[in-house]
Amino acid sequence: MTSPPKTTPTTPSPAKAAPTAASLARARRRRTVARFWKQYRGHRAGLYGLLGLALIGLLALAAPLLVGADVQSVTKAPGTALESPSAAFPLGTDQFGRSLLGLLIWGARISLLVGLLAAALSVAIGTLVGIVAGHYGGWFSTVLMRITDWFLVMPALVLAIVLATVMSRSMWTVVLAIGVTSWPTTARLVRAQTIAVESRPYIERARALGGGHGHVMTRHVLPNVMPLVLAQTTLGISTAILTEATLAFLGLGDPTVVSWGGMLQDAREAGAVSSGHWWYLAPPGLAIALVALAFTLCGRAIESVLNPRLGVGR
Repeated sequence: MTSPPKTTPTTPSPAKAAPTAASLARARRRRTVARFWKQYRGHRAGLYGLLGLALIGLLALAAPLLVGADVQSVTKAPGTALESPSAAFPLGTDQFGRSLLGLLIWGARISLLVGLLAAALSVAIGTLVGIVAGHYGGWFSTVLMRITDWFLVMPALVLAIVLATVMSRSMWTVVLAIGVTSWPTTARLVRAQTIAVESRPYIERARALGGGHGHVMTRHVLPNVMPLVLAQTTLGISTAILTEATLAFLGLGDPTVVSWGGMLQDAREAGAVSSGHWWYLAPPGLAIALVALAFTLCGRAIESVLNPRLGVGR
């Protein structure tokens, strides 16, 4: 008789570990980002704006390698005063003989940095005031909104000029002057969104389970208003860059750094307007306009993606 064939015991494969809450949250965020990018790509204007910002940002980051810090030096200027565009100086020279192309590339660092920091400060103040006012309500919200209305009706540029005048002239003064005068619009938008979010049923469940004010505001309200804050930040950067250029043009910027607004101020002092030295005025003015336009295009595209009911064109 033949013995039955021997069977080798098979070891059961280890069970796949159950996904953790952190991994599920990361996967959900990745899907959200992928869905946002897919919808954003459908806006050609937003893509053009993003491409322009990427190019200008790369130039600003690579400025020390492309032109070097010596481009700001008055004593080491390579050319003569107010040379017209040529092969050696594609955009001409300023009143000290410095290359305007090098100054334009170097000035992008300060203009973009001031715009980003000022917009971030403005949106942070507006978000904090809006969430607190929308969450607590009552007389406290009324007081905060009356203060917001006062800042809203006052011309932001005039308030920024006053602050920049009474404080020391530095880049941080400009950032502070822009940031503390341009937050009311964000505060009103965030307050309205906070009131809408807190009327939803899951907020009542969170409170019933013992969630305090801080828990509700940081865990439930803030994530829901962040898309609005993101869009407002993108739009605010262009306004901050224009305001910085205006302050620098009025002589209220930091005289120790090169910015696009400061270049316009130098051109005005050198009499470029009356003498017809257009190459001194046109490059920084066009750079400011293009960056503001690029940020506006990106902000409009983000608004359309996050709130399709706005009907922003593609």
